[in-house]
Amino acid sequence: MFFSWPARTARMRLILCSTVLSTALGVAPAAAQPGDGKAVRMIVPTQPGSQADAVARVLSQSLGKNLGQSVVVENIAGAGGIPGTQQIVRGARDGSTLGLISSNHVINPFVYKSIPFDSIKDITPITIVGTLPLVLVVNPAVPASNTAELVALLKASPGEFNYGSSGNGTVLHLAAQLFASEARVKPRHVPYKGAGNYTTDLLSGQVQMGFLTVPAVLPLLKAGKLKAIAVSTQQRVPTLPDIPTLAESGLPRYSFDAWLAVVGPAGMEPALVSDLYSRIRTTLQERDIQEKLGAQGLVIMASTPEEAGPFLRRELDKHGRIVQQAGATLN
Repeated sequence: MFFSWPARTARMRLILCSTVLSTALGVAPAAAQPGDGKAVRMIVPTQPGSQADAVARVLSQSLGKNLGQSVVVENIAGAGGIPGTQQIVRGARDGSTLGLISSNHVINPFVYKSIPFDSIKDITPITIVGTLPLVLVVNPAVPASNTAELVALLKASPGEFNYGSSGNGTVLHLAAQLFASEARVKPRHVPYKGAGNYTTDLLSGQVQMGFLTVPAVLPLLKAGKLKAIAVSTQQRVPTLPDIPTLAESGLPRYSFDAWLAVVGPAGMEPALVSDLYSRIRTTLQERDIQEKLGAQGLVIMASTPEEAGPFLRRELDKHGRIVQQAGATLN
């Protein structure tokens, strides 16, 4: 079609105005939107069967319905979650690549000498899904039933008691290190390759104390195979209402819990992030989802993207201090 010069000038002005308006509004024409039919990868940087994996699989089906597209959980395990997180940060920014990360995300920069991404700058926080309280437990043979008795026992017998963990620099290690620091005691750390072997030795008395997650500890407490001393969070845990917090048991500054967060690669459009958050929040408000996640020990937060960013930065600073105290490095 032939346009006269005035017509062509007007047309060019219209195109230019449209481009400027799209830029000002943060509209990315090529970006996928929820419900466009493209499958979403939910990358979980842990092995199948982990707590993060269980939470991701509870979320995925209902989240898929709320997004109008399928959500496929993909486990990429190893090296503290670094390979899996690397796939998240390298993913498309159109909402088709999301990740369910854990507290390891802010621990890794301090326990590994180098990682191939920046834990803050290379992600887009969408929501802190929730926290995972931990429980300080002892073998039944330990003559202590509360925090005061345990601290007194550890101070009276320095170096005679061991605490286990699922490995150097893990959440279970750092929770115990923070306890030792706040209580001013020095039990010996015995790291294991995973929580399974550690729990076995805790039950047999090879190690006398340590932290475990709520789902792992509940059946052991009911069977009388372990004694619960206190929970790690500022508030009591709904599934263990009679177990006090460490903060109310003489260690007022103690607060530690694991957490899970949904993130995407850096540079996602704010409008897309807001829409994804809204749909995830809707999923987390469903009664059956809340019941299933509650059974996993998760205390739902569903923080906004604006709240999630500062939360991650605070957690990075906190874990850096604890890792320094523990002297935990892996390479």
